[in-house]
Amino acid sequence: MQSNPDIRTGLFHGLEAWHVRTPSATAVISVFGGQLLSFIPEGQPDLLWLSPQRAELPTPIRGGVPVCWPWFGRQGQDADAPAHGLVRTARWELQHAGQNEAGDVELQLAPSPPGHPGLRLQMHLRIGRQLRQELTTGNTGTSPVTFTQALHSYFRVGDANQVEVEGLDGLQYLDKYEDYAQQRMQQGPWSLRDPRDPGRSDRIYTGTDGHYVLRDPVLQRRIEIRSEGSQTLVAWNPGAEAAANMADVGDGWRDYVCLEVANAGPEQITLVPGARHQLVQTLASSAL
Repeated sequence: MQSNPDIRTGLFHGLEAWHVRTPSATAVISVFGGQLLSFIPEGQPDLLWLSPQRAELPTPIRGGVPVCWPWFGRQGQDADAPAHGLVRTARWELQHAGQNEAGDVELQLAPSPPGHPGLRLQMHLRIGRQLRQELTTGNTGTSPVTFTQALHSYFRVGDANQVEVEGLDGLQYLDKYEDYAQQRMQQGPWSLRDPRDPGRSDRIYTGTDGHYVLRDPVLQRRIEIRSEGSQTLVAWNPGAEAAANMADVGDGWRDYVCLEVANAGPEQITLVPGARHQLVQTLASSAL
């Protein structure tokens, strides 16, 4: 592992960030929230969408890959708890950086302060032709702790109405628009053209095998997502009506689809003292 990878600090869309360059890709990670803001494999458009409209910090950043931890949404929390947890508005520190023989840059980051009295979180990134992102949660306390989490990826697409996601056919899901009242079954690929509730989606899929493919006919590419340490995927796009009331989305809803590898809904993680859990996503893209 080399000790001098190509990493610099500087602004990105007005945000303090680490800029990473490798022989096969570039990436940008925000100091605020430890949020991956950009990942561009060589010769391709950015895999991630970032809203061009942004409120002043500490309002959360819309886009990229927000880190939701130690809860997803407000699951198990009071109504006044910050949505999606404690670390997406925290300042993060770069603890270690190196470069392997293949040229991939590897980073280790953590929120400061840790955010939870009994849990510690670290994030590992390996940036190359593919991107690997890992959340490692450890129980440093004296009692078991239950938590939920997600890597809330906003994938850039040519037209959200035209993309399809494979890997969900036949799976059960819970629908937020029904207050998660009952399980339903996915039929065929996921898309915003689902006749049951067209034009929007906010679903928690369970029992997944951790392999999904987003097909984008407009940008002529496929994005492959693989996960470990999770059997849950959240598929979200607010659609035109709801997005019109979101200042940092608006017409931008057409430009992204959120596919979030997670432990949420019925799938929660309980760690005994001294135990650790890893949630991983690996992203790769190629031409259709």
